[in-house]
Amino acid sequence: MGNDAPPRELTRGTVARYAVGSIGTGGFGTLPGLVLLYYLTDNLGVTAALAGVIMTVAKVWDVVIDPVVGALTDRDLARHGTRRRLMLVGALTIPVFFALTFAVPPTLGPVVGAIWVLIAFLLTATAFSLFQVPYIALPAELATRYDTRTTLLTWRVVVLTFAILLFGAGGPVLRGITGDSTSGYLLMGVVAGVVIGVGMLVSTGVAGRTARTRSAMTAAATSSAEYAELVAGQVSGRPEHNAARDASTSGGGIRDNFRSAWEALTRSQPFRALLATFVLQALATGLMLAGAQYLATWIMRSEDAVTLLFVALIAPALLATPAWGGLARRIGKEAAFVMASALFAVAATSIVLALWAPGDWIYIPVAFAGIAYAGMQSLPMAMLPDVIAHDARRYGAGRAGAFGGVWTAGETTGFALGAAVLVLVLQFAGYVSRTAGESVSQPDAALSAIVLSFSIAPAALIALSLIPLSRYRLRRSDIERGDVDRRDID
Repeated sequence: MGNDAPPRELTRGTVARYAVGSIGTGGFGTLPGLVLLYYLTDNLGVTAALAGVIMTVAKVWDVVIDPVVGALTDRDLARHGTRRRLMLVGALTIPVFFALTFAVPPTLGPVVGAIWVLIAFLLTATAFSLFQVPYIALPAELATRYDTRTTLLTWRVVVLTFAILLFGAGGPVLRGITGDSTSGYLLMGVVAGVVIGVGMLVSTGVAGRTARTRSAMTAAATSSAEYAELVAGQVSGRPEHNAARDASTSGGGIRDNFRSAWEALTRSQPFRALLATFVLQALATGLMLAGAQYLATWIMRSEDAVTLLFVALIAPALLATPAWGGLARRIGKEAAFVMASALFAVAATSIVLALWAPGDWIYIPVAFAGIAYAGMQSLPMAMLPDVIAHDARRYGAGRAGAFGGVWTAGETTGFALGAAVLVLVLQFAGYVSRTAGESVSQPDAALSAIVLSFSIAPAALIALSLIPLSRYRLRRSDIERGDVDRRDID
């Protein structure tokens, strides 16, 4: 009875191939957030308000599509034993759509350019969702133990951090190679799109191999005996194991897809607390990411300074990510997460001094923010599989995709709102848009808005995120014991 054997431990190959997928996810999460808004306002001449509408509409689409993709990938797992199909479609199509997003001739005018970017970016976001949602669901099936998940997600974030550096610093460099912004953006879009797609494609093999070697019980992080008990509980009708029909069952339609996502959100208090924290922090980091190019151009007086900003942010993060994993193993993931968040808030706050004394010293607090950012990425990602496993023990396996869909929708919403907040602030402050090659000057109010959006505003959002984080109640003992009292969690 091969399926009754305890699931094997993670191999180095599995960890490596899963982590490589973050080259793609990190590239898509970083480069559009860094340059797309600036591309619209300072290359195509699109007003800040209209650019904000484009960014918001694209991310609202993510909120709509992600739960559907989550339910569909759960259905794929139930029917075919693998999540690979949707991941493969996303990996193969995203390079084309990503390149098209940055292929707009400025001569078409701001309105046509805005429509072009909106359509192309919607298609890119859809391709990304097809890969990202099942990709996020995999750790709960790949790893069965509290510390093993930390290891898996730590190395994923190491690669993610490298990808942020690669795309955040390398994207603007590619843009400047040709000496012409129009062809430079196109070159950047083509090269970055191919790298994103290749990283995703490599990682799809993990989903296929997992399906062949692991059973549905690993999604619940259970042993074969516990899985048998779970099935018995479902047959007997015990409420703690009686799973409602969702999109992972055959015959589920769009309505069932959204119901599955909604049930995942409403029934799991740890998930709600962790998601709220992560969305607020995504809003903060999205605000800083969208503002980095503006800070470089108008405060540090060098469009190319954005490359050094990313080096200052990510180089320390590459070294810090394993350290956050080690700290989490000693004091717990949630405690380490609080420490990382607090450090980030302090570092961001100090950048407000650029209002009075802009200069290269900004790289120093950005470096400390990078150390903190490593923990803010790796720790919640390691906590999410714990939440999924906890839910699976109580309600049955097969819903990791639903959780992944809601998580991805929340993350992209946070990043989108970050960019939307920035464009609203810039519009209110009188920011002057321009087309490629045009020279303009910015009012003092706009310059102040850029600095505040990169310092005080994100620091306040991080501080606010600690409120829901304080309500996250899963601990190591809960995960390792595998049987949590409802009164302690709900």
